[in-house]
Amino acid sequence: MSLSQAQKKAFRSIGHHLNPVVTVSENGISEGVLAELERALSDHELIKIKLALPERDDRAAMLGELVTASGAELVQTIGKMALLYRKNPQANPKLSNVKRFEGHHGRH
Repeated sequence: MSLSQAQKKAFRSIGHHLNPVVTVSENGISEGVLAELERALSDHELIKIKLALPERDDRAAMLGELVTASGAELVQTIGKMALLYRKNPQANPKLSNVKRFEGHHGRH
């Protein structure tokens, strides 16, 4: 599943106002990080994560692992922040960032 440019633009607009819900430190990807990532994507669909690593190459490698492990799509990366999306057909409208902001930010 690949996101269209219009979808990515809408998600970036929503993601701009989000706070990171998962932080990955220099300790790497643990079972706890993966469990929290899974929970956050299931609940919110669109999440911001923080990669607290000093090296750009290390951040890119870790982000690749997270995307592969979670089955999510990378929407955007800026510095140490990344925006991930994974559709959840049974998402709770009160928790899903996509559903909560559906009428905003130029989405159709």
